[in-house]
Amino acid sequence: MPELNNIKNFTRKELIEWINDKTKSFSKNHAFRANQIFLWLYQKKVNSFSEMKNIGDGIRKLLEENFWISSIKKIETKCSEDGSRKYRLLLEDGHSIESVFMPHKNHNTLCISTQVGCGMGCDFCMTGKMGLVRNLETYEIIDQVLTIHNELSEKQRLRNIVFMGMGEPFHNYKNLMQSLEILTDEHGLNFSQRRITVSTSGLIPKIRRFGNEKIKTNLAISLNGARDEVRSKLMPVNKVYNLEGLIKVCRKFPLSSRRRITFEYILIRDLTDSIDDAKCLIRLLQGLKFKINLIPYNSIPGSKYRSPTKEQARKFQKYLLDHRIVAPLRISKGQDIQGACGQLVVKNSFGN
Repeated sequence: MPELNNIKNFTRKELIEWINDKTKSFSKNHAFRANQIFLWLYQKKVNSFSEMKNIGDGIRKLLEENFWISSIKKIETKCSEDGSRKYRLLLEDGHSIESVFMPHKNHNTLCISTQVGCGMGCDFCMTGKMGLVRNLETYEIIDQVLTIHNELSEKQRLRNIVFMGMGEPFHNYKNLMQSLEILTDEHGLNFSQRRITVSTSGLIPKIRRFGNEKIKTNLAISLNGARDEVRSKLMPVNKVYNLEGLIKVCRKFPLSSRRRITFEYILIRDLTDSIDDAKCLIRLLQGLKFKINLIPYNSIPGSKYRSPTKEQARKFQKYLLDHRIVAPLRISKGQDIQGACGQLVVKNSFGN
């Protein structure tokens, strides 16, 4: 018996190639068969090959002999006063991850993870304090979307997906790109590329590579400091890929006429929230097509950092707006359930 593969690790193109290789002697229309299988998996959301009623017996037998269909178990759900929900999801090896559903007035967003833990070590982030445990497989990324989507009502239908959960997406590049291919495939989950955002801490070689991909989702960069000495204190990645290099690669990043890079900027009291910091930010980003998401730091017990005052956060925003910069002030959702920016963290449950 061959070792079974998880079919959700295969893009549709890879599945077509696999079917072609395995069925040359008795089947034609390989693309059609792969299309059918994808529709059953991602639009009808079946959990077994026996439910794929219009798949021939020969193809179904091959699928059952070579593949299995995964699902992911919810082991904890926390509901916020603002309507957000944080899910703790159990992986097969006993580790767990967190995903966050965030309702907005005109749309709903799901924040998903790409790693168990994170190896970037950002000083303000709880996930970073876990360290990196491992990368998620493609199917573990996809199953976050499927599992949470299945329990939502029609009114709660997901429109946006953001790769801003646990982990650095570009450290798991291959599985990230495979998951994006499945998410945006018209026979798969059929999300618009414009409705998906991938956030990175600033890995310059991967930003350059990402810009050359056929899939064109939105790019967000965690900036969080407008000067190297401040950003290096908050984000060790800046010691390898500093602001000068980061902005240089952003200037060359290919953008369509209607798109821009999003820079995420955390406002920390007496560290990143002064008007001088705002001036530095404007100078740093001058000439780019961009917007800035301002995120007041979420105070965590025992943290050496403090949230900015509401007044100071508004002053910082106003200075940017007065200089014609798009700069929404993002009050992180799910703060009361530790689902906000930088708060995702789970204990390693393996063996417990």
